[in-house]
Amino acid sequence: MPLILASRSQARLAMLTAAGVPVEAIAPNVDEDSLKDGLKSEGITARNLADALAEAKAVRLSRRAGTALVLGADQVLALEDGTMLDKPVDPADAIAHLKLLSGKKHKLFSAAVIAEEGRPVWRHIDIATLSVRNLSDPFIEQYVKAEWDNIRHCVGCYEIEGRGAQLFSAITGSQFTIMGLPLLQLLDYLRIRGILTS
Repeated sequence: MPLILASRSQARLAMLTAAGVPVEAIAPNVDEDSLKDGLKSEGITARNLADALAEAKAVRLSRRAGTALVLGADQVLALEDGTMLDKPVDPADAIAHLKLLSGKKHKLFSAAVIAEEGRPVWRHIDIATLSVRNLSDPFIEQYVKAEWDNIRHCVGCYEIEGRGAQLFSAITGSQFTIMGLPLLQLLDYLRIRGILTS
């Protein structure tokens, strides 16, 4: 039984491939921005927003994917006061995000949902807590200039596996979750379904 990743995320595809998961990636054609705006206007929590977006991607693509299992995933960043940040739109936006995150804790909610024949059959939401050290303005500007091509598609403006590690004073949680996928829990389910051997 094939697994389809309802995403063009290179980071998630690379994680799955590196873990030995047979997978192909197909864009789900979901208007994420409109869906996200609508859910936020209803006062949805960051955790539930990540879950809803992951489910929307999985279910939408699953309706036209036959018997394949379809994996949808999403990640939402929230500060302790509930403020949510999206991916930066340009370097100036990335600088503003990092200034907001500087000296504060935030949480990353990484959700994964698997759908089969148009309905969700499995889900998991994992949380990582990250403490950003106090960042100077010159450091932020230099960092964004050097890393923009790598962080332009990253909520929080960092890749933890790269130079983004310099932003933090403490981290609690799985590196896979920080990278956007609760991978270990997903692998467990794929073994149950026979996509991976036990």
